[in-house]
Amino acid sequence: MKQDYREYHFSGKEITKYLVQSILLCGALDYLFYQSKWLMILAIPATVVFLKMRKRQLIRERKKNLNYQFKDALNALSVAVQAGYSVENAVSACAGDLERIYPQDADIVKEFRYMEGQLKVSVPVEALFQSLGERSGIEDMENFAAVFYTAKRTGGDMTRIIQTSARMLGDKIDVKKEIETTLAAKKAEQMVMSLMPAGIIIYLKLTSPGFLSVLYGNPFGIAAMTVCLGIYGFSYWLGRKIVDIEV
Repeated sequence: MKQDYREYHFSGKEITKYLVQSILLCGALDYLFYQSKWLMILAIPATVVFLKMRKRQLIRERKKNLNYQFKDALNALSVAVQAGYSVENAVSACAGDLERIYPQDADIVKEFRYMEGQLKVSVPVEALFQSLGERSGIEDMENFAAVFYTAKRTGGDMTRIIQTSARMLGDKIDVKKEIETTLAAKKAEQMVMSLMPAGIIIYLKLTSPGFLSVLYGNPFGIAAMTVCLGIYGFSYWLGRKIVDIEV
C-alpha cells in the first residue's frame, strides 16, 4: 500500500492523547490569563488548531526520519550495485540489509519491500523511485528519483550515480545533524525562556494573590491579559523560528 508522507492520519489513541493535551493547555492558559470558566468554550476551536499543529509536527518528523533512513538505503544500494547486482536485484538485497538496521514497521523497510514486490510484476524500478520521491515530499529524494529516472532511461552509469547521490545526501545529513547538536542547548534555553513568563505569573499567584487580582474578572484586565497572551504566543513562535534552521 502506497503511503503519502505529506499526509498524516491520527489513530484513535493519538486523538485521545492530543485532545487531553489540548484541554489541559487551554485550562492552564485560562487559569494564568483569564480565570473564567466561560472562556473554556474556546477550547473547542483551540483543540482543532492544536491538532493541526501536531499533525504538521508529526509529518515533519516523519519526513525527517525517512530522509535519514533513505541515506542508509542508498548506501546499502550502492554496496549491492558495486558487488555486481543489477539495480533491480540490488533493491531486494537492500531491503534485507535495511531490516537488519531498522524494525520491520519502519517506513523505509516497508517501501523497499513494496518495491521488491512491484519488481516481481515487472514494474520499472525507476518508476518506483519516482513514485517514492513524489509521495515523500522530500527534496533530496525527489532529486534522486529524477536523476535516477533520466539515467536509467538514457543508459547512464547507475553505479556512479547511486554512489554520488549517497555521498551528497550523507554529507548533507551529517551537516544537518551537526547543526542540530549545536542548537540543542539553545533550543533548551529557548524553552526555558518561553516558560519563564508563565512561571512568574504562577509565582505571583502563590506568593501575592491580591497583586494580580485586578487583572481578572473585568474588561480592562481581560484586554490587558489578551495583549500579554498575544505577545507571549508571538515570542514563542519567533523563538522556535530562530532555532529552526533548514539545511
